[in-house]
Amino acid sequence: MSYASNDEIRGVLIQAGHERVLLPNATVAEMMSKVAVQPIPDTPAWLVGQIGWHGWEVPLLSFARLSGLGDEQVLSNNKVVVLKALGGNAKRPYFALLTQTFPQLIAVPRDGLLADASEETLPQGVHMRVLLGEQSALLPDLDALEAALDEVLPVV
Repeated sequence: MSYASNDEIRGVLIQAGHERVLLPNATVAEMMSKVAVQPIPDTPAWLVGQIGWHGWEVPLLSFARLSGLGDEQVLSNNKVVVLKALGGNAKRPYFALLTQTFPQLIAVPRDGLLADASEETLPQGVHMRVLLGEQSALLPDLDALEAALDEVLPVV
């Protein structure tokens, strides 16, 4: 068994619309496929519904729709990444992101993760764009995702 050394960052790459998104591995609770999605009425298109997971009703977001990166469809063969919410709300400790491809676990050398400052404005919900070798990926602003979720689906 190999462990990540201190000079590596472990992450999970997902596809969101036409972009790749790099999630910190420490925030990923589970990756699943073919998950039943229950729609939530009167919510924005980026909040595609909720899923049942270990006794929790977990809100499912389309990062692509929220960030304007494309329109992800909710299909019977969907893939979902359940994330640990970092906001500290005990009533909603998880949320999930929809992805069209199976998430990919990667280890990135710390010196191989470079910020790409070529864009003046980043899409909503994006913290920064990074270069992973020859390709780029978006780092999501998880706090902003949780704040958007709290705004449209308050937990009482």
